[in-house]
Amino acid sequence: MQFVSIRIITGDIARLVDFYERATGVRATWATEDFAELRTAGATLAIGSTRTVPLFAPGSARPAENQSVITEFLVEDVDLVHRNLTGFVTDFVAGPTTMPWGNRSLLFRDPDGNLVNFFTPVTPEAVQKFAAGHGVSS
Repeated sequence: MQFVSIRIITGDIARLVDFYERATGVRATWATEDFAELRTAGATLAIGSTRTVPLFAPGSARPAENQSVITEFLVEDVDLVHRNLTGFVTDFVAGPTTMPWGNRSLLFRDPDGNLVNFFTPVTPEAVQKFAAGHGVSS
């Protein structure tokens, strides 16, 4: 099995795609006016409008109600990213903080209130973990 993507359902797909393009520097590929993907080397962030939900199961997903998932991106320099996002991101939850497991993390909310974590490994153990291509744990 291979983890491929995570999908966010939104009531305003243009706004959310624009946000993630600006925040990540990754250009989205639009399949339809209701579905876009931001592809990275490790996984894809898919963004779908509420009009796509009935294709799966009516009422199965609701936008802007996530209270448990954090979408995470490995970045080269989280402190630089924080400076670049200041003035653009309106809801920083926590500024760059070094976590006990060795990553320096920046936590913020996207326009729908979903948590996003940009992080950089900073301890030798964390750097080695990500150099070896192992799983993400911010």
